Amino acid sequence: MSEQVDVIVLGLGVGGESVAGSLAEAGLDVVGIEGNLVGGECPYWGCIPSKMAIRAADLLAETRRVDGMAGHAEVSPDWAPVAARIRDEATTDWNDQIAVDRLTDKGVRFVRGWGRLAGPGRVEVNGSTFEARQGVVIGSGTAPVVPPIEGLPDTPYWTNRDALETKELPESLIVLGGGAVGLELAQAFARFGSRVTVVEAVDRLLSFEEPESSQLVQSALEADGIGVHTGNSATMVSHDGAEFAVTLGDGTDLAAQRMLVSVGRRPDLDALGADTVGLDPSARAIEVDDRLRAGERLWAVGDVTGRGAFTHVATYQADIVVRDILGHDGPPADYRALPRVTFTDPEIGAVGKTEAQAREAGVNVQVGMAQVPSTARGWIHKAGNDGFIKLVTDADRGVLIGATSAGPTGGEVLSALAVAVHGEVPLEKLRHMIYAYPTFHRGIQDALRDLS
Repeated sequence: MSEQVDVIVLGLGVGGESVAGSLAEAGLDVVGIEGNLVGGECPYWGCIPSKMAIRAADLLAETRRVDGMAGHAEVSPDWAPVAARIRDEATTDWNDQIAVDRLTDKGVRFVRGWGRLAGPGRVEVNGSTFEARQGVVIGSGTAPVVPPIEGLPDTPYWTNRDALETKELPESLIVLGGGAVGLELAQAFARFGSRVTVVEAVDRLLSFEEPESSQLVQSALEADGIGVHTGNSATMVSHDGAEFAVTLGDGTDLAAQRMLVSVGRRPDLDALGADTVGLDPSARAIEVDDRLRAGERLWAVGDVTGRGAFTHVATYQADIVVRDILGHDGPPADYRALPRVTFTDPEIGAVGKTEAQAREAGVNVQVGMAQVPSTARGWIHKAGNDGFIKLVTDADRGVLIGATSAGPTGGEVLSALAVAVHGEVPLEKLRHMIYAYPTFHRGIQDALRDLS
């Protein structure tokens, strides 16, 4: 026996939760299924808790910059307030009742369990079967990748979840992975006093961003006392009950009290029953069209679509899915101006194509650069003013197609650049704007001048 409903939402991360709530408010009969916490990675381990830790770590760094600018200051790091804030303010001790109530108050029927696709329009969960009249929306997210390193599965390594749930600061920490999450946590822990080493298999950190971003971040991490090994990977890991031992490909041996594995994430489509609806269970993501359709009466939203593990992508996609299911007009998905921020210090904000991506696409590229310390605001800011603004333009069309804003408020300055990329604002318009003085974003004007 199966129970019929209008829509089944399988997975209630930020994207799935948004879809389920909106469709229920529109009057549809919606079942939302989630085996973990409603809201997903972002509110309990990702965006919010990690930025609480980063905010606290940045306060420590700013205090240490007082000397030479405002007198003298000493600071004694204490992780306990960070752990308490994550537990009490962000996650309610990792309890999602508030999120569940928010969902059910909108009219969603919530089912706690690990759902599995059982054919077109059908989902099984806890021994019951639901059948969707209008369709199924997959928002099942991703899980941390465990690299095939000898000995690793037998050790008590951390994922980002373990790192953000810890109540005690480790004396030392090895971070496997030089992407955004690994670097954010590496810097935060180092600023609280942990001895941190980062290991990245490819030849630079933040390898998906501009090379200038990689260089800037590595310099910043090393200034915080973090050891960085790029172009190297772990070949063997062991744990003796008190300490991790890691051997790298070049023969280097590392040791630390804790080890964080942060080498990427991917969905488990096999466990989801993807083959029952004609999807490849071994794929790295669910392929969707510009309306997020993955098949007949089937949509996918969020990280599982492979369009970037960002909350803002999931909520953006959710709006498109809701419109499509309800038959409302609206633009299709457009990722040309997808913004992304690595919340290290300095922040690395980026939007659109990198210079390398643009050249690979055959664009007639012109690049402009401005160094933040050389701008008025950067000179005033002084300590902690490392950064740059890089513009990637299509010289034939005279528009901005990508940009990076790195600096003390790189993620905030990025907003102006994202608008320019999204709206295809002509460079001549940007050149003749009035840029407030003295601000960090005025560096955009300097980078525009460098174009010519």
